[in-house]
Amino acid sequence: MSELKRAKILVDGVVQGVGFRYFVYRNAAALGLKGYTKNLMNGQVLTEVEGETGMINELIKKMKIGPPHSHVSMCNVEWLPFEDEFKKFEIRHF
Repeated sequence: MSELKRAKILVDGVVQGVGFRYFVYRNAAALGLKGYTKNLMNGQVLTEVEGETGMINELIKKMKIGPPHSHVSMCNVEWLPFEDEFKKFEIRHF
């Protein structure tokens, strides 16, 4: 049985205006994860996600690469206790 966790993932680089949030959305949904992703005013993208630790790690690997035209210069992950807060994965707007 895999452990359920929550992760707060902050990425920086060329991650806005290149389809990054949609890339995260598609991959998180495919991995069965719940949470959200959103652009921040400082140019970073914040993703909060809950699910199986292994699936979250898969998402993090994909996020470090990103979609075409993106360039991830920093990916910071904060692991938190699972809260079962989210019903689905969504894109939020600021």
